[in-house]
Amino acid sequence: MGTLRRLIFWEFPRTSWQWDIIVTLILAFIFLTPRDVFRDQPRAASIQMLPAQQGYLIEPKLLANVAGADQLRMATDLVNQRFKTHTTILRVEPVFDEAEHEITGYMAYTKP
Repeated sequence: MGTLRRLIFWEFPRTSWQWDIIVTLILAFIFLTPRDVFRDQPRAASIQMLPAQQGYLIEPKLLANVAGADQLRMATDLVNQRFKTHTTILRVEPVFDEAEHEITGYMAYTKP
């Protein structure tokens, strides 16, 4: 019980072998645990320009509670604010992650 208490409260001297083992275990946990365990994925910028598709990829939380009719206006405002342009969005389509059945973003298409 004393060893467990010392482990929890980290009462080992810094140059001891116990300290080295604890630090090694912590580092192994940090670097060897797959991202999928914590559903941690790298996040891109909230709005990305996609020149090949002549559109923009918008993060889902920016248009989450916006009604369908207002999505065009809101997407246009967001893109114009972000890129300092006067672009007109023609249509907005949700992008789905089929594995998790959720919206991962919105594609906003502009005039060619």
